[in-house]
Amino acid sequence: MPNRLEQATSPYLLQHKDNPVDWREWGEEAFVEARDRDVPVLLSVGYAACHWCHVMAHESFEDPAVAAQMNRAFVNVKVDREERPDVDAVYMEAVQALTGSGGWPMTAFLTPDGDVFYAGTYFPPRPRPGMPSFTQVLTAVADTWRTRRDDTRQAAARIAAALATRSEPALVADRPPSADELAGAVAVLAQDFDRRHGGFGGAPKFPPAMVCEFLLRHHARTADAGALDLASRTLAAMARGGLYDQLAGGFARYSVDAGWVVPHFEKMLYDNALLLRVYAHWWRATGTALAARVVDETAAFLLRDLRTAEGGFASSLDADAAGVEGRTYVWTPDELAAVLGPADARWAADLLAVTAAGTVEDGASTLQLRADPPDALRWAGVRTRLLAARSRRPQPARDDKVVAAWNGLAIAALAESGALFDRPEWVEAARSAATLLVDVHLGADGRADRLVRTSRDGVAGRPAGVLEDQADVAEGLLALAAATGEEVWMHRAGALLDAVLDRFVEPSGGFFDTADDAERLVRRPRDPTDGATPSGASAAAGALLAYAALTGSLRHREAAERALAAAAALARRAPRFAGWWLAVAEALADGPREVAVVGDPSDPATRRLAHAARLGTAPGLVLALGAPGSAATAGPQAVPLLRDRPLVDGVPTAYVCRGFVCDVPTSDVAVLGAAVGVHRPTLRVRPFDATDAAAVAGWRYPGRLATYDADAPPPVELCVAVEDASTRELVGFGCVGAEARIPGQAAHAAVLDVGLGLRPDLVGRGLGARLGAVVLDHVRARATGSGAQRLRVAVLGWNTASLALCARLGFQPSGEVENDEGRFVLLERGVE
Repeated sequence: MPNRLEQATSPYLLQHKDNPVDWREWGEEAFVEARDRDVPVLLSVGYAACHWCHVMAHESFEDPAVAAQMNRAFVNVKVDREERPDVDAVYMEAVQALTGSGGWPMTAFLTPDGDVFYAGTYFPPRPRPGMPSFTQVLTAVADTWRTRRDDTRQAAARIAAALATRSEPALVADRPPSADELAGAVAVLAQDFDRRHGGFGGAPKFPPAMVCEFLLRHHARTADAGALDLASRTLAAMARGGLYDQLAGGFARYSVDAGWVVPHFEKMLYDNALLLRVYAHWWRATGTALAARVVDETAAFLLRDLRTAEGGFASSLDADAAGVEGRTYVWTPDELAAVLGPADARWAADLLAVTAAGTVEDGASTLQLRADPPDALRWAGVRTRLLAARSRRPQPARDDKVVAAWNGLAIAALAESGALFDRPEWVEAARSAATLLVDVHLGADGRADRLVRTSRDGVAGRPAGVLEDQADVAEGLLALAAATGEEVWMHRAGALLDAVLDRFVEPSGGFFDTADDAERLVRRPRDPTDGATPSGASAAAGALLAYAALTGSLRHREAAERALAAAAALARRAPRFAGWWLAVAEALADGPREVAVVGDPSDPATRRLAHAARLGTAPGLVLALGAPGSAATAGPQAVPLLRDRPLVDGVPTAYVCRGFVCDVPTSDVAVLGAAVGVHRPTLRVRPFDATDAAAVAGWRYPGRLATYDADAPPPVELCVAVEDASTRELVGFGCVGAEARIPGQAAHAAVLDVGLGLRPDLVGRGLGARLGAVVLDHVRARATGSGAQRLRVAVLGWNTASLALCARLGFQPSGEVENDEGRFVLLERGVE
């Protein structure tokens, strides 16, 4: 018979609804019953993707004898830490104080007044060296409560007093971190850097997305090559190792080893949202193809595997499948052979580091991709077949509750990446998630400017939102406003942040994690440390600073500065645990830069200016878009950054301000790029002139691609050249021919050699895909008018990011050719 969790909305609680334990949800009723029965409260906290939570549930909570002992001696309360982070935070501090460490499952024994007197994490069903069994703990706690009541209450009082002291760390400074202190944080991180494997510290290793964001911002502001190197080596190592799902995209929770080889296999929304955003920023700073691939595949993972029917994003995928951790993801050589056949299996095993010894139990291996595949088409086929076979294995369960804060992180990542990579479907997914939060989470508890923490199946949950919900959703809505030019999202963000300032502020200048009208716990939680996600306080500081830059609000800027001052000592002492604080401090040190782009959204010139702004690496840059005379630029609801910003000479115009000083308005993409820290060429396409031939002498251009069975190249109807708009220097070109012949292929009406005419010093810097996108779009438009019926693309220096790019443009692989310049992958598409 189901217990009292049957009506819960949390998937984690529902996993326990058929336990013989008489579980209750967190609430006053449980403590009233404990007082009436004169028994302690047994609090068990976990989450759906937690492997050891499942283990303890199977070993103990599903055992009728253990459940009977629990029901006799305790009132049993089960809490989903993701649904009630405030409850988790308060009692996890007690576990850490009593044991020196923490984690989940968390097991705490409370007085009927809610004070802890004994706590731990996982307890096994039988005693182990240094670890009592769970039944031994139950017996000892019940006996102590019954026979030494005064001792337990005194212990609870001592723990409560100690926690009250610990909750007031000496973090307050009189100002935000200085430029020297930010440089000092980089130096501290460099000392802790693993120069062999990337990342910081030893095993286990968690993905340091927020620290890498800080390092990228520091490099953008100071040109510190060392900071960029720390971030780049870490991001590359994570993407190449077993932490990353090389077949389907997305990152696991953490690596149990120092080399990123063996992950703890659960996949969390918050990790992947934060990592998607920082890999997009890495690509923006460097143009590396690896970053572009990870962005593409991780966004695909979010939309494919975590998106809910209502448009939000589910919390996680479980670590286990059919009771075995990682079963879905690992492979043996024999399993590869069964799917791929002997030859492809040997090739794939070498490529993916699958060995007979294996990297996990039973001789299986995680998949690593330590170098780009030497044969991209072969890899594409192998990957497709392995994914199809993997889909027939047991799949991990999904925790499909929608957590407001984590959806805010996903909205920010998808909106920003979608705008940066010209992927409107990612922006639309962000908009859908934002609409769900506004329609379902906002005001669901009767407070119009407040979010509830969770929803499921489009139904709002009961727990009130905490600081990170208000702040992360505000951050996401501000990113969505920048991506779409829809000012409504900025106004929604402002209302959330006003509630933060009205309800969450702590007297020293920081923030409490719960509102002043939230449920009273044994103490009001306030943890400034960045953990797996930005702390609520650092997230609030970042969103407040961005909102202030868009609106000119002194109230919001001063609140951000006070919060940064409150955490300055933490940022100096422990930068690994203050990554988002440091990233926000970099934005403050840089201004942040404010960009207003005014112009008709359908005008290509407007889009080019907006794209140049998005390519800018200036830390914390804010962007506002609006058409002249629109709601965004006129009237009382106008975005302040856009107000009174006219077109100049009747053409789309960008305005850049920084530190209360504005530059001269510009319509020049190159000038705007220089003002916002664009590190890579902004490209333009123009007709290719014969006089350019001398300029490209010696470049990597196989002019004889179409001459394998003909003595002369095909007649050329169109050539295009690609320039660096800032220097007018030719960096690449491509041509369309009237017809061409490839061995074994029929003649076609058009051939495009794309991304081949690259300057040697640009090869390998990730520009090939961008050149390809620019040239393809241009040539496709011109070829339609030339009578061409099909286009063929030949690409040298192939990688999976380029494959994905061309596939999105409608090109399908048709073969390969080779000459003395190298191997070219051929793709074709019809011309509409």
